[in-house]
Amino acid sequence: MKTEIPRVAIQGIRASFHEEAAFKFFGEKIHTIECNSFKQTFEALKNGEADYIVMAIENSIAGSILPNYSLLMSYSFPVVGEVYVPIQLHLMALPGVKFEDVKYVTSHPIAIRQCVDFFDEYPNLNIVESNDTAACAKRIRDEQLTDTVAIANSLAANLYGLDVLERRIESNKKNFTRFLILTTHENAKKKPGNKASLCFQVSNEVGSLAKVLNIFAQENVNMSKIQSMPVLGKRNEYNFYVDIEWTETKHYDACIRQILKYTQNFNILGEYERYEEEIAPLLPKAQKAKKYITIKKIE
Repeated sequence: MKTEIPRVAIQGIRASFHEEAAFKFFGEKIHTIECNSFKQTFEALKNGEADYIVMAIENSIAGSILPNYSLLMSYSFPVVGEVYVPIQLHLMALPGVKFEDVKYVTSHPIAIRQCVDFFDEYPNLNIVESNDTAACAKRIRDEQLTDTVAIANSLAANLYGLDVLERRIESNKKNFTRFLILTTHENAKKKPGNKASLCFQVSNEVGSLAKVLNIFAQENVNMSKIQSMPVLGKRNEYNFYVDIEWTETKHYDACIRQILKYTQNFNILGEYERYEEEIAPLLPKAQKAKKYITIKKIE
C-alpha cells in the first residue's frame, strides 16, 4: 500500500452509503476522499489521490448501475473485492423538531422511491429530491432547517447531530446494494480468490453465447451475474459482464482456457474473494479503529 491508512474514494460525502460500504470492507480507520461523481473517483485513483475506490454496482431493487460498468472498462482498474450493504433508511431531523411540524422531506430520488409506503400515509409532505442522502442530512444541520426531514442512514444522523424520528421506513426490508472495491494494478496483491468479474464479446451468431455459458456449467463454475451493454458505436455488438464463482481453482483455470476460444476482447476485470459476512476485510488491522479522517473533496 502507498499509505498506512488507506485513502478511499467514494461518490458522495461522509456518512453516505458508500462510506458505510468502505467502513464495512476496510474498517473505520480510513481517509475518505469525497467525490461528486463516480468518474471522479476513478480520476482520483488515476491521479494518485486515492488508493482504492468503493463503487456501487447493483441494487436488489433498482438493479444494475449501468454507467459504472462502462467505467470499469474505460479505466481498467482491477476489482479486488466486494461488499454488500443492507439499505436501511431512517427519517431524521434537528433535535427538538416534532414530526407534525414538518413540511418537507428531502433525499436521493432512489431512496425516496424505496419509501413509497411510508409517504402514502403522509400525503401532506412535500418531497424535495437531492443528489446524496448524507448531503441532505448535512444541509439540515448547516441551515438549521426546522421544517424539513431527511432520509438517510444512521451514520448521517450521528455525524450531523440529528434525531431519528422514525427508523426503517424503507418499504422493502431486504434491500441490499453491492459495492465493488478497486485499486491500481501496482497496489493489487495477488491472492487466492473464489470469484471473478469478466467482460467479453461473442460473435453475432446462433448459439455463440450459449457455448460460453455451457462451459461454465461443464467446469462446475457458477455464473452469479450476467449483464449486457451495447458496444459504443457498433450495431448488434455487446459487451457481456459476467461474475463467476468456484470452489476449486482448477475448475476456474480450465473454464478460462476454454472460453477464450469462443470470445473476443476478453478481459478479467478482477479476481477476489466472494463476500461473506464472516470473511475478514482486506485490511484486518483497520477493523479495530474507531475514528476516520476526510482528506478533501474532489471537485
